[in-house]
Amino acid sequence: MEYIGATGVPVKLEAVPVEEGIDFHFILSFAIEADPSGNTQNGKFSPYWADTLTPESVAAMKKSHPNVKALTSLSGWSLGDKVLRWYTPDDTQQWISNAFSSLSSMAQQYHLDGIDIDYENFPRHNSSFAYCIGELITLLKNQSVISVATIAPYHKTTAPYIELFENYGDVIDFVNYQFYTDKVRKPKSYVEAFKIRAGQFDKEKLLPSYEVNGRGIQGDAFFDALSLLEENGFGVNG
Repeated sequence: MEYIGATGVPVKLEAVPVEEGIDFHFILSFAIEADPSGNTQNGKFSPYWADTLTPESVAAMKKSHPNVKALTSLSGWSLGDKVLRWYTPDDTQQWISNAFSSLSSMAQQYHLDGIDIDYENFPRHNSSFAYCIGELITLLKNQSVISVATIAPYHKTTAPYIELFENYGDVIDFVNYQFYTDKVRKPKSYVEAFKIRAGQFDKEKLLPSYEVNGRGIQGDAFFDALSLLEENGFGVNG
């Protein structure tokens, strides 16, 4: 899986090497339920990824590589300088309905196969996230709008995502835990961090993540960590 389009750089899908025979997910980043000023839109999502990632480019990539799926990630950290936060909708059913409708339209327009959940800021007393997101994923899958759903917690957001996974894990396919936020730089430490998250989520759905030229473990040490994971009985599933 590759998050793509969030930085504003005019990147193209063809710039990413895709190995035939391996399931590959492009995660268009991000779909945000806000207007350009960052005002919430009560579940009505709009695409904010680089405009080089067009519906036509997604269709062409999927046609040339049958192993490719396209997802969009919901929310992310910010929209420009505006930090994005989960909030409790006044009417959860209306939020779910709006989200279902807007994401269904987006899925049709951009040839999407799924969604990734990447809300990263929560109120102290959060009671609606797991329900709203879990019901949204369930509805999108039951209506055959999407076939894959993933979640992307990090160390400060494990609690709401654990609640979501415990209640709706049957409709969540992968956990894209952001291990690079744990500031782990050595293979053994990476494996220990993986063990902790495997206990909180399903180890079969948990994927080891990597930030290129960024935070956390880098270079060959990451591949050493993958070998150690397999030696310790974990599958590297993506």
